[in-house]
Amino acid sequence: MSGESTSCQDDNGKVIRVIRIGTRKSQLARIQTDSVAAKLKELYPDIQLEIVGMTTTGDRILDTALSKIGEKSLFTKELENALEKNEVDLVVHSLKDLPTTLPPGFTIGAVLKRENPHDAIVLHPQNAGKTLDTLPQNSVIGTSSLRRAAQLKRRFPHLDFKDIRGNLNTRLKKLDEKEDFAAIVLAAAGLKRMGWEDRISQILEPEDCMYAVGQGALAIEVRAVDADILEMVSVLHHRDTLLRCIAERAFLRSLEGGCSVPVAVNTEMKDSQLYLTGAVYSLDGSDRLKDTMQTSVMDCDKPSEDADELVQHVGITACKVSNPAQDSAERLGMDLANLLLSKGAKEILTVARQLNDAR
Repeated sequence: MSGESTSCQDDNGKVIRVIRIGTRKSQLARIQTDSVAAKLKELYPDIQLEIVGMTTTGDRILDTALSKIGEKSLFTKELENALEKNEVDLVVHSLKDLPTTLPPGFTIGAVLKRENPHDAIVLHPQNAGKTLDTLPQNSVIGTSSLRRAAQLKRRFPHLDFKDIRGNLNTRLKKLDEKEDFAAIVLAAAGLKRMGWEDRISQILEPEDCMYAVGQGALAIEVRAVDADILEMVSVLHHRDTLLRCIAERAFLRSLEGGCSVPVAVNTEMKDSQLYLTGAVYSLDGSDRLKDTMQTSVMDCDKPSEDADELVQHVGITACKVSNPAQDSAERLGMDLANLLLSKGAKEILTVARQLNDAR
């Protein structure tokens, strides 16, 4: 369903277009949305922006691990409902929250430049100066992510891992005000955007813990038929981030993975070569399949500006980046997933899902 944006008049009677931006109500979500709004206002000074905050299923259910809820769109469903009803014109998400297959009629119109995608360790104040390696035996580490827990159990077998839920503020408060956790694992990007870089005790390198698909990148979701909105936000695409995230999302989609199974990635761009490392894990980290592949993503043609020629790649529409480069990135993700599937990834993920469901 296509809707038209609203408009208003300024003091001089000039008609001003009003663009409504949907977002979660959390402090981090608002900071991220405000940053996108500032970029749009700078590019289009004649528009007026209204930010519409909403509470999502993932925000409401705080006493259950995300992997146990069984809902693929925990942090996006309510926002997409508002988009479908024309209550908002675009929605700002953390890309890692968006499923690799979007509901019909929606597309990701922009993937912004990625912040640090790695995970970070935040230590309890009494453990200042330590690292995961030097924490005492059986220290409890808080994380709600199966991906983080599986990798860190494998790498740091002397530690224990327990679920911790809530937004960044809540989790840091739980860490600081109690002694239940020796440390918690959070996305470095969120801490940086909140201005809390000084809380980062350790950045986890890929050898210790690879990150989630799309982690650190912001995405703008729009109605696929709204060509003018799509054109407006498309200038915010960051090419290297876009191609890396297309490869990552294609990898995850081909594995049929999600938050209920431990899947991790690491991508790099060097001299028009895109490198993708992907892995699947058992819940306890004891079983792992991991490999790396690369492909050329050199632009071979001019981007298509014709709306009828626009092609989605794992839910993303990028009209200002060449299709061959996007095709190569998508194929890379699919090929790596198929390689791991040929080695037994499906069996590892099936057991992981069953064990997670039984917990």
